[in-house]
Amino acid sequence: MELLNEIWQTARRNKLRTALTGFAVAWGIFMLIVLLGAGNGLINAQMQQSDRFLSNSMMVFGGRTSKAYQGLDEGRSIRLQTRDINTTAKEFKQNIDEVGANYSTSATISNGQEYISTEITGVYPNHTQINKTEMLSGRFINQIDIRDKRKVLVLSSKQAKELNLKSTATHQKGEGCWVKVGNFMFQVVGIYKDEENGQAEAFSSYTAIKSIYGANTDNAGNIEFTFHGLPTEEANNAFEKEYRQRLNANHQAHPEDESAIWLWNRFTQSLQMETGIGIIRTFLWVVGLFTLLSGIVGVSNIMLITVKERTHEFGIRKAIGAKPWNILRLIIVESVIITTLFGYVGMLLGILVNEYMDATLGHNVIDTGLFKATMFVDPTVGLDVCLEATMVMVIAGTIAGLIPALKASRIRPIEALRAE
Repeated sequence: MELLNEIWQTARRNKLRTALTGFAVAWGIFMLIVLLGAGNGLINAQMQQSDRFLSNSMMVFGGRTSKAYQGLDEGRSIRLQTRDINTTAKEFKQNIDEVGANYSTSATISNGQEYISTEITGVYPNHTQINKTEMLSGRFINQIDIRDKRKVLVLSSKQAKELNLKSTATHQKGEGCWVKVGNFMFQVVGIYKDEENGQAEAFSSYTAIKSIYGANTDNAGNIEFTFHGLPTEEANNAFEKEYRQRLNANHQAHPEDESAIWLWNRFTQSLQMETGIGIIRTFLWVVGLFTLLSGIVGVSNIMLITVKERTHEFGIRKAIGAKPWNILRLIIVESVIITTLFGYVGMLLGILVNEYMDATLGHNVIDTGLFKATMFVDPTVGLDVCLEATMVMVIAGTIAGLIPALKASRIRPIEALRAE
C-alpha cells in the first residue's frame, strides 16, 4: 500500500509526464482496435454477401456487342434465347451440373381487397440452391411445376403478410391459398424468409411465367447453373472464354466480344474476394502493429527520461539504505500500473468507437442494382484481441521501464547525488 501511495504521489508531481505516457499507451491500443474493427466490418460485409450465393454457380446475361462482325454493326442488343439454354445444358455438361433460367416481369398480386405490386420471377428448382433461399413453410418450385407449367407462387413472408394470407388447419402462413396475378389465378405453395437487405420478389415456375408473359418474344431471360471441376481461377477463365465464344456464335457476335454475353462467376468472385480479404487483414495488422509500436517507443522514451530525472532521488534513497531491488521494483510497478490503466482506457474507447460504427455505418444499405448490400457488418474486434493487445503494451511498457531501472539501481549513491 505504501508503494502504491508513493507511485501516486510521484504521478501527481509529474502530471504532464504521466499524461504523455498514458496517452502513448492508450493511443496505440485505441488505434489498433479501431483499425481492426473497421477492417472486420468491411470483411464481414463481403462475407455476408458471398454467403447469399452458392460459390460454384454462374449467371449468364445478354449484353450489347462491342465489335462489328459478319456485316453486323456493334451496339446490337443480345437477348438470351431457348437455344442458349440448350447449348449450355448439352455442350458443356462435362462441367455443368444443372441448368436453369429465370424470367422476370412486374405484376400485381391481389387477395380480395389486398394487393401488392412486385416482381415475379419464373425460375427452375435449382434457383433456391444457387441463391440459398430459406423456406419458412411449404415448398419451392419443383420439376413437376416446370413440366406442367403450373401456376404456382412462392412468396416472401412480408408479401404474405401484406396480402393478409390466412393460415388454415393444414397450411401455415397462407400456403395453399389462391391469389390473383393479373388475370390468372395462382396457388401459393410456399413462403420464404425475407432477406434482411434484399428486395422481395415472388417466384413461380419458369415455364408458366414464360408462357404467359414471354410467349411472343425470343427473350429467354437469364441463365443460371452450378458447375464442378473448375478448381482454379485459370480453369474458370478458360471455361468462360470457351462458353462465351459458343454463345456469341449463336448470336453472330465476334468470338472475342466480352460485352455481348455477360458472365457472373461467383467462384472467381469468391477467389478474388479471399485474396482481397487477405490483403486487407495483412495491411490492417501491419498498420495496427506499427501504431502499437509507436506507443511502445513513446513509453520507452518517457521512461528513460523519467529515470534520468529521478537519478538524484534514487541516489538519496540508496544513501539512506534503499536496496537496488527497492528502486527496481518502484520503477517496474509504476510502469506496469500506468500502462495497464491507460491501456484499459484505450481498449474501452476503441470498443466504444467500434460499437458506434456498428450502430451507424452498420445500418447503411446501398443498392448494387442486383441486390441491396450493407457496407459494414459487425465492425468489432474479439475480446481476446483487445486483451492481447493490452497485454503486449503492458509487457512492452514493463520492459521499457526495466532497462533504465536496472541502470538506475546499479548507480553508486555518490554519482547519483552529483547528477543534476
